[in-house]
Amino acid sequence: MQYKKILLTGCFFAFVCCLLQAQQQVKITGKITDTSGNPLPGVLVRETSSNKGTVSNAEGEFDFSGQPNETYTLVCTFLGFEPHRETFTLKAHQPALKITLSESQHDLSEVTVTGKSIIQEIEEKAFNVDVIDAKKLYNTNLDLGHALDRVSGIRVRESGGVGSNMNLSLNGFTGRQVKVFIDGIPMDNFGSSFQLNNIPINLAERIEVYKGVVPVSLGADALGGAINIVTRKSVKSFLDASYSYGSFNTHRTAINTAYVAPSGFTIEMNAFQNYSDNDYKVTVDVADINTGQYYPQQTVRRFNDQYHNETLITQIGVQNKSYADRLLFGITLGKMYKEIQTGARLVSVFGDWHRKGGIIMPTLKYQKTDLFTKGLNVTLNANYNLGTEQNIDTVHRRYNWFQQYREYDTPGGERSYSMYKYQNNNAVGSFAADYSINEAHTLSLSNTFNSFSRQGSDPLFPDQDRYQQPRETMKNILGLGYRYQPNADISIAVFGKQYYQSNYFAKAYNPTGDYGDVAYINTREDFNYTGYGLAATYFVNPNVQLKASAEKTYRLPEPQELFGDMVNLEGNVSLKPESSYNYNLGIFYNKTWTPDQRLEIDANLLYRDARDFIRARLNTNQSMQVMDNLFNVTNAGLEMDVRYLHNQNFTIGANLTYQNLRNNTKFDEGQTVESVVYRDRIPNMPYLFGNANASYTINDVLGEQKNVVIGYNLLYVHAFYLYWPSLGSDKLDIPKQISHDINVTYTFGNNNRFQFTAECRNILDSKLYDNFSLQKPGRNFSGKIRYFIY
Repeated sequence: MQYKKILLTGCFFAFVCCLLQAQQQVKITGKITDTSGNPLPGVLVRETSSNKGTVSNAEGEFDFSGQPNETYTLVCTFLGFEPHRETFTLKAHQPALKITLSESQHDLSEVTVTGKSIIQEIEEKAFNVDVIDAKKLYNTNLDLGHALDRVSGIRVRESGGVGSNMNLSLNGFTGRQVKVFIDGIPMDNFGSSFQLNNIPINLAERIEVYKGVVPVSLGADALGGAINIVTRKSVKSFLDASYSYGSFNTHRTAINTAYVAPSGFTIEMNAFQNYSDNDYKVTVDVADINTGQYYPQQTVRRFNDQYHNETLITQIGVQNKSYADRLLFGITLGKMYKEIQTGARLVSVFGDWHRKGGIIMPTLKYQKTDLFTKGLNVTLNANYNLGTEQNIDTVHRRYNWFQQYREYDTPGGERSYSMYKYQNNNAVGSFAADYSINEAHTLSLSNTFNSFSRQGSDPLFPDQDRYQQPRETMKNILGLGYRYQPNADISIAVFGKQYYQSNYFAKAYNPTGDYGDVAYINTREDFNYTGYGLAATYFVNPNVQLKASAEKTYRLPEPQELFGDMVNLEGNVSLKPESSYNYNLGIFYNKTWTPDQRLEIDANLLYRDARDFIRARLNTNQSMQVMDNLFNVTNAGLEMDVRYLHNQNFTIGANLTYQNLRNNTKFDEGQTVESVVYRDRIPNMPYLFGNANASYTINDVLGEQKNVVIGYNLLYVHAFYLYWPSLGSDKLDIPKQISHDINVTYTFGNNNRFQFTAECRNILDSKLYDNFSLQKPGRNFSGKIRYFIY
């Protein structure tokens, strides 16, 4: 493996050296005025050979970079003025260009304005990043989690239907290894009332997916990437309301609204609810609880899986003030009820066990550009979660999938006799600042602080010592970065991060050696690490962009991994932080034949070398999962995304991901004999999967501004191992999965104010699986009504 690391590092730095050599360009400035000498802002300046362009600023100024001694032609166009062509040979000390536009003597019937969207600007950064335009998905019934399932390299993994436990797999890293942010705020420990698969897509404006190297501005201890959900920013008053109903008695409601006064006073409100019986059918082996007779491969209906949550997010403040672009104080309120149908595997079935939870979270958001001095941009966010969770397991019964049960007279529960109620006191504060020294040099500073303390009690066991033991963590991530961007073609970013964590908990031990004698000793563990990285990009020409990035990063264990989630995850306070060397090489190609036809191809190579890799395994009795360290795991992979767009009404695309995630731990701890699972694929992890999708818009159906949009999505997951292949598993335990979805949306009214959507997921009723073969819902239908108005 060492030679691979040397080769990858050498290739990466060779690429960076090429960028540094390519940057020997000359930069000039120019100013555009009218015939009276008045500056003209917003003039489009386009270079004819590369078709690249820029726009003049408020003073009519612009800049241009190119190779010395080369001849260039700039075309300047502006509404109401005649186009102007300026041809020159670029010199090392080129004087500033002075361009004068003459007023047009002709009427214009049509104007086309060309520019880059915020999504294009993000995707053209040096980092390996994909961006989902959430606005294009507002008509669907997708939540944030399932919208991510359509991105190359990502698999959304759930334990069931609506409201089930969900984690993300990104380029072989999964769960807490992938950090999730909302507007740059880490979603650490938000609780089960507020997770990605119960937040509607309408809450977001876009979703940024960083694969591997993460920008300093997102202060996080991410091992394999990060996801930043950027919510809708209210620049004027609006109302967006929707309701959907679907199979398994599923109801979803979302209301997003804001009032923005001319003075800048702002009130924002986001409210949503989800309800489902989740009574879909599964196939499972069942034994009669009375006779013991065995019935293999029975199709039964889930019966203890009802879920509902209600959430309200309100913010009040001001925007566009001299002291703040946005200053908002808010609170997030929510509650959740969830019945627990299964354990970590489908063979464990429960009939009465359930959970309740709530979230009470005050928030602060502050943003300001050009604070104190031009070029200094600052963002400050803070929240404190006072939410609670309760585990209710008081019915002493044993169920099977036929809904038969055997009841016992003694006090007890289905798994653990409990009414444990606890509070995860969680504080998060993040600060980020960028300072542009000039157009080529930018410094970045970020700091993210996170504290956690679990406190709880059980009225069934008021004197139980274990509930009084400390469960506390505190971590701080400090980042410093520098970006060099001499022109629009080249960008190089370097950064360093300091990781600190302090864990305080109680370890159980037996002081006397007698059976059942338990005592506790309080323990504190501190970790301190330094990470670093580099990302670079170069536009070979307007159609081809190269990217490369590398980093040494760390990921500190999360409270749920250390202390458990009180449902299907057992705590492990012995977990060590994990680290990884991440390498990415990518190329992006786009070809535009006409303004109405475009082809995009995005391909990326990745390599990961992780130490003390944290992964889920089944505990001793295989009823729960537990997180554990695996000394060394490597992953070499490839992902590709292809998309074709035509005439703004037809788009088709596909992506495919292959990841070769291997156990590179040759000797288990304390052993001198080679591990039997050395170089095995990591089990319960898909290694080949992809998506294909298409949409077609039919305009002016049954009248003007009445449109129909037809959408299709295909999900493919290749068969993969549930257990270690070398431990007796001679086949791929989880079969190949193919799922087809289709939706039809009818819009009408001014600005598509009204929308009606019909959707069918998993049309062929395929069997779909995720974590430890837990079966997901089959074919299901839904309908949605949406109303939107400014």
